[in-house]
Order: sequence, then structure tokens, then C-alpha cells
Amino acid sequence: MPAVTIPEAVRRCRWIALDIGAGAFSLFVVSPSVERTGLVPCFDSDYPRVAPATKFISGASSEELIRHARTSTLPCWWASDTASASAATLAALDWVAQIAPPVPESSGVAFPVYADRNQFGFVVFSGTNISLTGERLANVHARCFSLFAAVTRIRADDSGTTPSISKRELECLKLTANGLTSDEIASRLKLSVHTANQYLTNTTQKLNAVNRMHAVAKALRLGLIE
Repeated sequence: MPAVTIPEAVRRCRWIALDIGAGAFSLFVVSPSVERTGLVPCFDSDYPRVAPATKFISGASSEELIRHARTSTLPCWWASDTASASAATLAALDWVAQIAPPVPESSGVAFPVYADRNQFGFVVFSGTNISLTGERLANVHARCFSLFAAVTRIRADDSGTTPSISKRELECLKLTANGLTSDEIASRLKLSVHTANQYLTNTTQKLNAVNRMHAVAKALRLGLIE
């Protein structure tokens, strides 16, 4: 699959979600930061906004998913309501691991995905009526791999040139990737909250991103932050 734009990637992920009866989806890349490894959302079904469930997964709930991806390539599933259609479908699948729900009161399946330069992440689908057979599982996982590989090749602009971003702007973006809020970034760097927000706004605009998380994902792919 050739490199795609984020809106095109969102459409392709939505097609997969529709195929399996999922009500929502999200794609994450794992931040390689040695300070705090975490899931950074690239987009979700609320694009260009970020859904509350996506923020929840990228927070403390990301740890079990990341541990799973480091030790297994198997998809993993969860279901808060064991009587739901999703729970019955997913529990019957072979080669799928069960995990604790990363989002309260939800059901879903997460596909670990890997790309060049040791990049990895997850494509996550959730909903109460997921329909997925063992025969289709491998095909869906392959589509997720292909989508993730394409997303990781996205560059900040069509020219392929790296935008000029100041050291301070990159520091703020890196701390965002590590899960810090604007208030925490300002405190860490001894800045005003207004100034920290302005640095992040500048970086988001320079990377042609729709929000901070999108800017983080682009910066990670470009090697601007680690």
C-alpha cells in the first residue's frame, strides 16, 4: 500500500470497522521514549477530534497493551459485558488473547501492528456487535498491518522536507508524547502555560497536523523526537 494521507487512512480504517461490525476504531503508535513509553493516537473514528475512549486507552490503560505487543503478535480482546454479541464472537476465536478492558464498559479487539525502524502500535476496534470469524481474523489483521505501514510513511508535507522547529518547541512536543499536560509542561520547563500552549500550537501548524496528538505522531515518524 502506498503512502496515504491521514483522512485516507481514516476512511480505510472505517471500511475495516464496517466489515466487522465495530462501532468505533483508533490507530496508535507506541512512543519509543525511554522516559515513558506510551500509546500515541494517530487518529480515531472521531477524526479530526480525539474520542474520550482513545484518550483513555493512551493513558494508564496502555501499559497492558504495550506489554502484550512486546511479547506476542496475537490480537487481543476484551468485553465488560460478557453477554454481548461481541463477547460471544471474540471468545470463540482461536489465536486471540483476552485482556482486561482498557476502557470501562466496553468490548473490543486490538490488533498489534509493526513496521520498519522498529515501529509498532495497535489498530483497535470496539463495539457491542463485532462479528469476526476465525477465517476472517487473519485477513483483517493483514489489512491492519498494511494500513499501519502506510500511515508510518506519512510525511509532514508533500515536499518531503522537514519543517524548521525550535528546540523549545520540540521539548514541549516530546513532553506531550510522554503524557504531560500543558500545566505540567509549563512547570517542567519553567514556562507560563500560555507560552507552552503557544509552542505546541506552533509545532502543530508547522507539521501540518490537526491536533497535538497528530503532531506527536508525525514527529515520531520523522525522527524529530524519540
